[in-house]
Amino acid sequence: MIARILASSCVLALSAGAAMADYSLTILHTNDFHARFEPVSKYDSTCSPDANAEGECFGGTARLVTAVEAAREEFPNSILVDGGDQFQGTLFYTYYKGAMAAEFMNKLGYDAMTVGNHEFDDGPEVLRGFMDALDFPILMSNADVSAEPLLADTLMKSTIIEKDGEKIGLIGLTPQDTDELASPGKNITFSDPSEAVQGEVDKLTAEGVNKIIVLSHSGYGVDQTVAANTTGVDVIVGGHTNTLLGDMEGAEGQYPTMVGDTAIVSAYAYGKFLGELTVTFDDEGKIIEASGQPLLIDAAVEEDEATVARIGELAEPLNEIRNKVVAETAEEIIGVREDCRARECAMGSLIADAMLERVADQGIQIAIQNGGGIRSSIDAGEVTMGEVLTVLPFQNTLSTFQVSGAAIVEALENGASQYEEGAGRFPQVAGMTFTIDPSKPAGERISDVMVGGEAIDTEATYGVVSNNYVRNGGDGFSMFVDAENVYDYGPDVADVLAEYLAANTPFTPYTDGRITIVGE
Repeated sequence: MIARILASSCVLALSAGAAMADYSLTILHTNDFHARFEPVSKYDSTCSPDANAEGECFGGTARLVTAVEAAREEFPNSILVDGGDQFQGTLFYTYYKGAMAAEFMNKLGYDAMTVGNHEFDDGPEVLRGFMDALDFPILMSNADVSAEPLLADTLMKSTIIEKDGEKIGLIGLTPQDTDELASPGKNITFSDPSEAVQGEVDKLTAEGVNKIIVLSHSGYGVDQTVAANTTGVDVIVGGHTNTLLGDMEGAEGQYPTMVGDTAIVSAYAYGKFLGELTVTFDDEGKIIEASGQPLLIDAAVEEDEATVARIGELAEPLNEIRNKVVAETAEEIIGVREDCRARECAMGSLIADAMLERVADQGIQIAIQNGGGIRSSIDAGEVTMGEVLTVLPFQNTLSTFQVSGAAIVEALENGASQYEEGAGRFPQVAGMTFTIDPSKPAGERISDVMVGGEAIDTEATYGVVSNNYVRNGGDGFSMFVDAENVYDYGPDVADVLAEYLAANTPFTPYTDGRITIVGE
């Protein structure tokens, strides 16, 4: 039996007579795994074999195999689903693309997953190859893929599975702004999540299905909106915002979070938790009881030996790269999303400074790094190339260009426009300072912009360095698409970071007030 986070589960009784209900289903769920096949540290970065042996690590596919087997023994009538973003995050994805994720998801016996925005990082081609390797359906309701030959007639909006004689409807949902977050191509258009879900609910209901689960890679806030704006949805399994729900430290809400008759669940990210929600339905398919908690996948969960061995085989081609020590750091370099998408963070300042130093002799004055491109912290001590690649896994290249001061201010406004949501467009910078006032409307939040110690001139032209994803309009930075004197083919940003750390080892992390948040 896996140790629960709490001695007693959180139980939500929605009406009297739960004991009279005739159907219970346990929903096991994960989300935002991001290729963390090996255990991770408390900082969500690579955990060394020694630290793992000492019981200091979390997650990893080998522990997840054990946890899922134990849960299925306890709850025979169960399904296993995923809220998206299996892709991207470690060198395993860089090397194997979707093949390794497909192998282990098949081994775990998933019933379905939704498409996350990162499933489009390498275009429809890699997603299609991933789909072809899966033994279960992958779903996405709020997009029109009919003009994309690789996905048309293959990528379903919803599906029906049968468990213990009952039909279960499953609907997929992906971020509406996936065209800004990833690389789906021009043949796919994304649409409103609530309308898409309701359309699929109506179809499933017409086919006699009265138990409906949405697998949503759209974020905790959007999930609550979808629940409020639709009818007939029983459970939403969330993802995208790495939200932890439950009664434990760090949780952002109740597990489940009830919006009307809809139960919303989410289990953080990186395989650190396995969500476990048991729902009981009445004869009409309405939930009358919902209970559960995310299970912490820590050292108390034994690793499946066969899975450990297989991951070791797959790691062999990567070890020489991953294990190379490139520098030392005097203390942890903070790169968690809670910081890097909301304020100046030590990792963001480091990356921006590294980029700017690399091209300072080219007349470049400003560096901008999207906070969402920063994927983990680095702990104190030796810094390996594997750790650097975990922080910057996207193979983005250094991009230089020229734009007006007005475009810079517009870019900063874009970066602050979804501050409340913790969006990845939040700008980490070098060569400049500015102030954000989150209490003001989006588009009016930026002030006191200084470049090189002087107030920005909106009419002047500035040299900027960023990554090719941002320069090409990713994360809403459309103002950079038509920039002048563009060069998108510099070195990998991860290599730039590694070289900067090596030149400044032992490195001491810092923040220096380049971003001011009003109210903090």
